[in-house]
Amino acid sequence: MSKDERQDEKALVRICDAMTRNVELTTPDATLQEAARRMRDSGVGILPVGENDRLRGVITDRDIAVRAVANARDPKSTRVRDAMTPQVIYCFEDQPISEAAELMEKKAVRRLIVLNRRKRMVGIISLDDLAKVPGEEGRVGQVLDRVAAPLPPGNSDS
Repeated sequence: MSKDERQDEKALVRICDAMTRNVELTTPDATLQEAARRMRDSGVGILPVGENDRLRGVITDRDIAVRAVANARDPKSTRVRDAMTPQVIYCFEDQPISEAAELMEKKAVRRLIVLNRRKRMVGIISLDDLAKVPGEEGRVGQVLDRVAAPLPPGNSDS
């Protein structure tokens, strides 16, 4: 297969072909302990935060560790809203998979919320999902290099 044929094949793979569809959600009023248990039980490191049929942000395992536990916040009483990342970085399910990789690299994130064109959440795409797409293995390494770069002191972004 020529390089052009491989590029054409990769362009046909869309985000919806690789994303995880069954996504756990949490609410802003849930405790961090509840969110952490849900992450543990589901084997994930991120939960979208929804309220009144709207996506309000995301909470990651890193958010819990860096924004709450490191600041001596009690996970039993601290609410998700107090540690979540309110900015949702997303992509659309019908975009080429390469655009998800580019956005992850640009924003230095491991996961993206996936929306349909009506802006409804339909899944999450992660570096693990990208790694399973033939031809994207090298790109995953590039993204991981960018994401794994050390954060400046005092930076608590996820």
